[in-house]
Amino acid sequence: MPEKPEVITVCKTLEKRILGKTIINCKVYWDNIIIGKKEEFINKIKDQKIESMTTRGKWLVFFLTKDALLIHLRMEGRFYFRKKSEPRSKHEHVVFTLEDGEEMRFHDVRKFGKMMLLPKQEVFSLKPLNELGYEFDDKNLTEEYLLEKWKKKKLPIKSVLLDQSIIAGIGNIYDDEILFLSHISPFQPANTLTKKDASLIIKNTRKVLEKAIKKGGTTIKSFESSEGVHGLFQNELAVHGKKNDICPLCGNKIEVTKIGGRGTYYCPICQKKHSSKVK
Repeated sequence: MPEKPEVITVCKTLEKRILGKTIINCKVYWDNIIIGKKEEFINKIKDQKIESMTTRGKWLVFFLTKDALLIHLRMEGRFYFRKKSEPRSKHEHVVFTLEDGEEMRFHDVRKFGKMMLLPKQEVFSLKPLNELGYEFDDKNLTEEYLLEKWKKKKLPIKSVLLDQSIIAGIGNIYDDEILFLSHISPFQPANTLTKKDASLIIKNTRKVLEKAIKKGGTTIKSFESSEGVHGLFQNELAVHGKKNDICPLCGNKIEVTKIGGRGTYYCPICQKKHSSKVK
């Protein structure tokens, strides 16, 4: 699933193609992608200009003339640009026709992607965006904030870092990398982590995501931001996807397990679980 760096890469890629253009038509071929009424979505988005774009957590946010278009790529969503004369593939479920005649097509094999329109001026104060935690680079993301959020959470930190209501944008790949760099066991209960642990997680979250953004994200399996745009951060991964590879720090083998149903890669030597808080 695309995480924050991939979503930012998609946003930057699309900006070059669509910023300032007007959507003159929209067709939806898989209704469940639209949150709300399909016909209302189609009618409202017509003749709206794409004025600016940003991201919030894993959501793309397009600011239009009157509304904000929110798009979640989920597992495999991506955008392709096609001429109107080109046949639509069976996986192209939403087609936006732009003023220059080009079509921006949302391609989603798994059909998990989501789109919705919200009032532009209120978009950050309404669901789903108002339920998200701080962004990785927000100055309010502090040790005190994390310890307060974690104090009642007995779940492994691996699972808690995926909680979008605490830090927005971290997914399974970067979760593993952040914990490895922080020398924190993915099994460690979140409520046993110290202020030092929280500081390391904040530091390494910023380090990992900033580097991944510069590299255009991580191309894993079927993810790409759009045609011809692939991330390069997979070449920088230390543990994720490295089962039986050698740990770059200690020479031990990287292990893989499942925590909360998610594949988890870690070094059992560098990321030992501690039994209680060390003040």
